[in-house]
Amino acid sequence: MGLLDAILGRGKPVPPDLDRLFGLPAAAITLQAGAGFVPTGAGSVCFAGVEGGAFARVRDDVRDLLDADTDRGGTPVAFTRDAYGYTWLLARHPADDTASLVNDLHAVNTLLQDAGFGPHLLCSLVGFRDTAAERDLALVYLYKRGSFYPFVPLPGTAEKRDNALELQVRALLADDLPIEDDLSRWFPLWGAPGIGAAEEGDGNG
Repeated sequence: MGLLDAILGRGKPVPPDLDRLFGLPAAAITLQAGAGFVPTGAGSVCFAGVEGGAFARVRDDVRDLLDADTDRGGTPVAFTRDAYGYTWLLARHPADDTASLVNDLHAVNTLLQDAGFGPHLLCSLVGFRDTAAERDLALVYLYKRGSFYPFVPLPGTAEKRDNALELQVRALLADDLPIEDDLSRWFPLWGAPGIGAAEEGDGNG
């Protein structure tokens, strides 16, 4: 199953609710207290099927929207394309400012939706790290499902994940976020911008 099929799913989609992203700062506190993962300050938005002039307009609009954040500790947004042809937009803020990062991700999703690209939105994620154990984690928001899931790649392995820890995180965050019930939708986002040492791209798309 491809990334698009896994994320969009085959069932009836939940009406998109971008405001659910605002639950992430509270979830970050719970995650740190209960599992030792702290925010990295990185987050990203993934979308598909925006090409040519439309992509250039989206890129320019997003940069105009987020430019002011460079004066408040953020960094310029970076665009990359993965091996499947999906576009990732990476944003960064100080690690202790998850609220501002989430505001940016929400603003980008809203801009894309209002510009008519809502059907192209796939997911958003926020990165976390347990420095002592050298483990990375992402909380992934599925736009079409209206739900979150944890993704924990195992360190030092070739595309293997820590399923047991993911299930522990699901239980830990049950009161903070709407967690995706269907485990087949917990798609592994190997090398996604915003997770661990993933490439940030050159910002040129």
